[in-house]
Amino acid sequence: MQPIRSPIRVAVVFGPGGKIAPKWFELNNRKHEVKLTTYFWRDRVGEALLMHYAVSDGETLFELVYNTHDQIWSLNSLQAE
Repeated sequence: MQPIRSPIRVAVVFGPGGKIAPKWFELNNRKHEVKLTTYFWRDRVGEALLMHYAVSDGETLFELVYNTHDQIWSLNSLQAE
């Protein structure tokens, strides 16, 4: 995967139990629809809980990260399928 670490805009659906499901995100003025979430994990950096989502738009695999402390989404990496 190619590292990126760039802030992005993400649309999500909040579900029961505090679940967050990314639905689409913007990258380079292009909207990418999340067709599949392949993996989810959490880790911490200091006080910040980071929620990682491995998602696909059908062509590329992306790692989206939500920082719950700063409430900022970022694109950490991408890999063409």
